[in-house]
Amino acid sequence: MSTSEASDALLDFLAAPEHLTLDLATAVARCSKALGLQHAVVYLVDLQQRRLVPQTDVAAPVPVDGSLAGWAYRTQALRVEEAEAGGVTAWFPLLDGAERLGVLAVNQTALTSATLTRGRALASLLAMMITSKRAYEDSYARRIRTERMQLPSEMLRAFLPPRTIGNAQVVSTAVLEPAYEIGGDAFDHSLTETTLHITVVDAMGHDLASGLTSAVALAACRNARRSGADLPDLVGSVDQALSRWLPDQFCTAVVAQLDLATGLLHWANCGHPPPILIRDHRLIIDAMEREADPPMGMPSLLASRPRQTHEISLEPGDRVLMYTDGVTEARTREAELMGLERFADYVIRATAGGELAPESLRHLIHSILDAQEDRLRDDATLLMFEWRPQAE
Repeated sequence: MSTSEASDALLDFLAAPEHLTLDLATAVARCSKALGLQHAVVYLVDLQQRRLVPQTDVAAPVPVDGSLAGWAYRTQALRVEEAEAGGVTAWFPLLDGAERLGVLAVNQTALTSATLTRGRALASLLAMMITSKRAYEDSYARRIRTERMQLPSEMLRAFLPPRTIGNAQVVSTAVLEPAYEIGGDAFDHSLTETTLHITVVDAMGHDLASGLTSAVALAACRNARRSGADLPDLVGSVDQALSRWLPDQFCTAVVAQLDLATGLLHWANCGHPPPILIRDHRLIIDAMEREADPPMGMPSLLASRPRQTHEISLEPGDRVLMYTDGVTEARTREAELMGLERFADYVIRATAGGELAPESLRHLIHSILDAQEDRLRDDATLLMFEWRPQAE
């Protein structure tokens, strides 16, 4: 098939209204045929980013660590290997902007520059299709889960944004554990043309009421943010919402705003562990340590002084790591408390390899989980963003 014929076939596929209603397997088959590709399979990463799960019953799951498919996922780059049945398999990363969805396997007798271009086009098209459908098709959620989701976790995850967002100037990425049993931890991040908005919350307790508290806090943050509120007013909106609707509940939080052009970061700390600055692969733990205000909710209305906001100027390449106390209060297999010093050591090792921020964070949470046999005493949330302005 010539390049012009493949382009015409793809345009015909996209122009047909029914392509929007096709199930994923049928869409992959038809679009692959339109592009002159022999065979393609979508693999989506599971909730804990340990396995790549095929969206067909024919193929088997592939580990993220220790496989070429996983390498393509981890590095967000093309990888090629010989196929067991003959020919070659090209592994294309499936990306929705900055978020890693999984990989696309394309099997061909031989690869050419034309088939690689078509494979990349197919991966881009499928990533958009998956993103648009997974919000209302439960088949995606079922395939990427390895155990039953608990009710508080189900509710909270419905409120969460994509795991990773970003643009040419910044990337923000987050993970939560225990993945199927979170009760009160949550995060939010969003972008405008000028600003990255970040929120990490940790509600009192570990039950449905805790999840509801975090959900109300996130909703109040978004409502104030989308109304153009500045940082102090945004935090005040959360205090008022929790005090009015859930007066017996409260949560700790860090709420921050990063100016994408200047790197100036403003934040408020409401009874939460202070963020950690990572610069040149070194941890500057106390760079953002300030006296914390009371937690969000009724405690803030009883405080003797108004909320405080702080600021720091980031340098290009700086990363800021936010976390909940479930991380430092975790215990190792030897029943020793993780603590800030041990946690800092994990952070150094996870971020020293020069990997992309989402991969560094994946390594970090897995190293913490592996140290305690995947069992956490409390929710553990990590959010890291990296400011990487384009050189003028």
